[in-house]
Amino acid sequence: MLYRGMDRAQLDLAYNNSAAVTTVDAIRADWDIRSARVRQRQRGHLDLVYGRGARQRLNLFLADSRSAPTLMFIHGGYWQNNDKERFDFIAEGPLAHGINVANIEYTLAPEARLDQIVSEIRQAVVWLAKHLGSYDADPARIYVSGHSAGGHLTASTMDLGEVKGGLAISGLYDLEPIRLNYLNLKLRLDVDAARRNSPILHLPAAAGQLVIAYGAAELPELCRQSIDFAKVWIEGGLPGTLMSVSGANHFSILESLADPTGELTRAVVRMVS
Repeated sequence: MLYRGMDRAQLDLAYNNSAAVTTVDAIRADWDIRSARVRQRQRGHLDLVYGRGARQRLNLFLADSRSAPTLMFIHGGYWQNNDKERFDFIAEGPLAHGINVANIEYTLAPEARLDQIVSEIRQAVVWLAKHLGSYDADPARIYVSGHSAGGHLTASTMDLGEVKGGLAISGLYDLEPIRLNYLNLKLRLDVDAARRNSPILHLPAAAGQLVIAYGAAELPELCRQSIDFAKVWIEGGLPGTLMSVSGANHFSILESLADPTGELTRAVVRMVS
């Protein structure tokens, strides 16, 4: 047995979200269509440069109100797939409540190791704090969110003073099983790197409110990751809540952020207010 009573084949399946959701291709195609519509209709600044890397870019969508808070969103794909454009559709939920959305892209594995990816996301936070004022946004009200690998990267920013709160969605917080399964072919994590980049092992001394969310219909290991992290976070004296989104799988959970009335959107509105 390799990990928690699973052999390698079982552990691979335990983290294979695409295999678990048979409609994933249709879901992604729908995201692409809706994201293109958002870029056409919403007031935004596309491909803003926050670093020297070719993928260190962000799309900034602005709400109608001046001095609005900003929700930074980090896409998933197990740190090795996807780009920001596919996820622009999630901006519709926060924008409807006067919250700007900064959709972040970053260098993917295997080109970048995880230490570099984490560093790029933290760099994006600092860039936003420095430049949001130029877009009539409030640089002192930055909140970070992310899905899957983006949930992990959200947790990795919570010690930054610029981050006032976070929403980690379906994230990975203990990277030991990732090191042991198929995902590590591109990530190339060794024991030290897995430990160094596991948020569950490195709680900040202080942080803003962190909502740790997962879909009730996700793979058991994905549910466990969020439940375990929330327990450690809250028992460590940090402000946070665990949220299970009823009926949501690893992909459909994002609908509750894209929907202005969705559970995750409402959680963000409570946090920023």
